[in-house]
Amino acid sequence: MAKLRLTFAAGDYEIVKPIKEGLVDVDGIELVMLTSIGSRERHWRMARRAEFDLCEVNVGAYFMARDQGEPLSALPVFLHRRFRHGFIFVNANAGIREPKDLIGKRVGGTNFQPASNLWMRGILEEHYGVPHKAITWVVEREEDVQFRKPDDLRIDMIPEGKRLDVMLSEGELPAMLSPDIPKRFLQGDKRIVRLFPNYKDVEIAYYRETGIFPIMHVTAIKREIVERYPWVPTNLVKAFDKAKAMAYRRVANPRVVPLAWVRTAVEEQEDILGPDPWAYGLGETNRKNLQTILRYVRMQGLISRDFTLDELFEPTDLGDAGGDEGI
Repeated sequence: MAKLRLTFAAGDYEIVKPIKEGLVDVDGIELVMLTSIGSRERHWRMARRAEFDLCEVNVGAYFMARDQGEPLSALPVFLHRRFRHGFIFVNANAGIREPKDLIGKRVGGTNFQPASNLWMRGILEEHYGVPHKAITWVVEREEDVQFRKPDDLRIDMIPEGKRLDVMLSEGELPAMLSPDIPKRFLQGDKRIVRLFPNYKDVEIAYYRETGIFPIMHVTAIKREIVERYPWVPTNLVKAFDKAKAMAYRRVANPRVVPLAWVRTAVEEQEDILGPDPWAYGLGETNRKNLQTILRYVRMQGLISRDFTLDELFEPTDLGDAGGDEGI
């Protein structure tokens, strides 16, 4: 019997490479792996044209798509997570010393919908008393998922020919939330600094307080596939979990990864985040994580109603810990 052939667009992560390289088989499925597409392009192509059978997508964009009735579901497979306190940048001369100094300011950020910005706006509001509607958000491009902006949400487009990191360095903008590190910061421009210079300590403290290692992306799947082949989600999740366990073992090997203290980094991560920081499934820890970002997306006006996680994700037999192998 021929295998079911499905296209899957995702980042070229270590945790999926064992599937891409044929080291892990997906029972009954042939995955055509598309890993050379950039994150922004991948999200846009799935959101606007539904080009792939499965696709790694922005968690907020997926919630929005479901709210708008798109025929999608999702696997509880979270390929991209990242702490975000280290991605708030300010102009060194703008007088912004603490989060509340952002109130009333114009703050840049590629667009309104990146998962990174959804998380950080929510964290600023919930943990630092900075309402997202007390800021004017200055963006440089259109949104991936079209939506009706709440009347009291202020979003401005930058002038044509301008660049956010240049505006930040030159003082036209006092601050910026960025999914990536601004180019001028990487080039050593001293006019751009982090709001949280000790961001790693702040992120560790946030994790110890909340138990949340923020989920950036989910794995969307066309609903027609699930309806026609109900065995597909569980088979996929089992393969993803096996590939992740294999990747953990690989990156912990100092003969493989060209980092002098890779073992030290692995041990530090395990001590803080536990043996499986990229856990799949809908166990207690992941539920809290997803319920938090779902609440932030609703609070920020991007979806019109509350959802349950069981509406949004396919059931599988994986719990919070995923498989039985960690680092």
